[in-house]
Amino acid sequence: MRAVIQRVLEASVVIEGVKKAEIGAGLLILLGIEHEDSEEDINWLSKKIANMRIFSDKDGVMNESILDHRARAIVVSQFTLHASTKKGNRPSYIKAAKPSVARPLYEKFVQTLERELGTRVGTGEFGADMKVQLINDGPVTIFIDSRDKE
Repeated sequence: MRAVIQRVLEASVVIEGVKKAEIGAGLLILLGIEHEDSEEDINWLSKKIANMRIFSDKDGVMNESILDHRARAIVVSQFTLHASTKKGNRPSYIKAAKPSVARPLYEKFVQTLERELGTRVGTGEFGADMKVQLINDGPVTIFIDSRDKE
């Protein structure tokens, strides 16, 4: 399971001209799921994101989490995070899980993150053509892969 975590001043997801989710300061999380991902990956990644100290404290040092700031999050499914560019110029998405596998894991991740944060998490719509807008704060952008656990 891969995630691109972006600390934002604001973010929104629009689908067919309708705003599906919107937050002020918080996290925009792009989530890529592969075939081998499991509930273990979900639990590890959601706990890691909830406790990651990437928000500034009163001294301007990144020393606080989304929990400390009581900020909100949006999670957007993004199979392209598993793109392989090894051969040629057209990315391969063979490692990305098929929708029948990815959708339930995505939904479970959202539920688990909501439990970790103690608040509702905004979402995109699985498989939809989405327009994602954000103002990256910092910018702070972090890539996490549950296979590497770095």
